[in-house]
Amino acid sequence: MDVARFFATSHHTGRAMLTHSSSASNAIRTSVIRARYLSSSALNVQTESDQTETSLPRPRRRRPIYVAATRQHVGKTSVSLALMSGLQARFGRAHVGFIKPVGQQAVNVTESDGTLMQVDKDAALVKQHFGLDHITFHDTSPVLIPPGYTKDYVDGKITATEQRKILQDSFDRISSMSEIVLCEGTGHCAVGSIVDASNAQVSSWLGARMVLVANGGLGASFDELELNRVLCEKYGVDIAGVVINKVKQDKYEQTKEYLGKVMYSRWGVPLLGCIPDRSFLGSPALSDLERLFPGASLVSGYKHRLRHYRTADVHLVATSLNVFLKNLRKNPGRTLYVCHASRNDILLGFLMESQQRYRNDSNWEAGMVVTGCQEYPISAQVMDIVTSMPDAPPGTCRSSTF
Repeated sequence: MDVARFFATSHHTGRAMLTHSSSASNAIRTSVIRARYLSSSALNVQTESDQTETSLPRPRRRRPIYVAATRQHVGKTSVSLALMSGLQARFGRAHVGFIKPVGQQAVNVTESDGTLMQVDKDAALVKQHFGLDHITFHDTSPVLIPPGYTKDYVDGKITATEQRKILQDSFDRISSMSEIVLCEGTGHCAVGSIVDASNAQVSSWLGARMVLVANGGLGASFDELELNRVLCEKYGVDIAGVVINKVKQDKYEQTKEYLGKVMYSRWGVPLLGCIPDRSFLGSPALSDLERLFPGASLVSGYKHRLRHYRTADVHLVATSLNVFLKNLRKNPGRTLYVCHASRNDILLGFLMESQQRYRNDSNWEAGMVVTGCQEYPISAQVMDIVTSMPDAPPGTCRSSTF
């Protein structure tokens, strides 16, 4: 998910806005994150070879950015996706590299030359989603730690020297073809220590600046950050800043003020921003349902495909038309109804009521999922009505005929 656009603004402004791309997140688009600190030294670092080479113009080398977390499931990958989006907006798709130096969960992919291989799932996601055609799958995920890898390392079957060389070679190839490289770590800063490739160690090898991601709170968040900061300090890793994720809405201003104050006064590390915890961000959108059901397609309301619906918002229609219309008028505006394709009365009633509500209620956000199959497809007449309506509500049909 594109939660943020870091580095999308000029260095001279000293600020960057963290925005969310989903139309369901309008409420937080303009207030989620303001980066209070990203100095030009974090990005505008030119190597000596870049400065002396004059035969061909080459992009200036900027220090890599390394994203790590204080523990699992705090939003590290989401922040990495956001950073990639912002970096590509600034530097261009072909000038931003990505690497997940040490991965654990692998997926099968095919290189451009047809070679089949396994890479870390997050590396595959980023490369494919952002169209990083100038780098290879292999280089985005140089070191994988499958079951048995740790024992082989401790037994000496894998050495620290060869492991580091593989990692460094991949990074060097990506860096040679990119103006800036984003590195995504695995878990907290100590993950990988048993094979001498923790996030803190790898960040130190690559000369990267660290962005730490932690969950919302005050005392517990600071304690976790302190543990990771000490390890970064041990390996000489510079922390560029911290992102606090999943902050309770009623604690948002307090967390932003006090964590920002204590981190900067004690560590000199800025709070890049806070992301409020909104329940709908963990709920499926219409586009997710479209992908989930085999043969499903969104037949109307395309502009609302990123609208989220909670589980509590889903209602199965198994009543008469009169009862359905009564419920439709009293239920919250954002309700997702599930109906069988054979219920033309329900479908037409929903369409007609929607037209009335759209004209009188700007908060009307109801949608419908129509289930069916080849034997029981949605009526062609109903489909004609839906496609001819200028403001038809969002509707997903699950049927192999559409």
